[in-house]
Amino acid sequence: MQPEMQATMPAAEPKQKIIAFLLAFFLGPLGVHNFYLGKTGMGIAQLVLSITVIGLLVSGPWAFVQAILIIMGKTNDSDGNPLV
Repeated sequence: MQPEMQATMPAAEPKQKIIAFLLAFFLGPLGVHNFYLGKTGMGIAQLVLSITVIGLLVSGPWAFVQAILIIMGKTNDSDGNPLV
């Protein structure tokens, strides 16, 4: 009789803080940094808002604030893991 093997998923590599910051800074209104962090709902919201002119006025400052939070280390990825 052989012991049962449990299937385990390998741990995902931690997301890089500098990559998330650069994406937020340069492509932030499009929500690219949220897609990178696995936060697809927030990324889609920013992308849809960016299509409209009024939404761009909202998603621009939203992305700027998120970029600051990322560089300060106050943001985690979608699994709750801190950025490295």
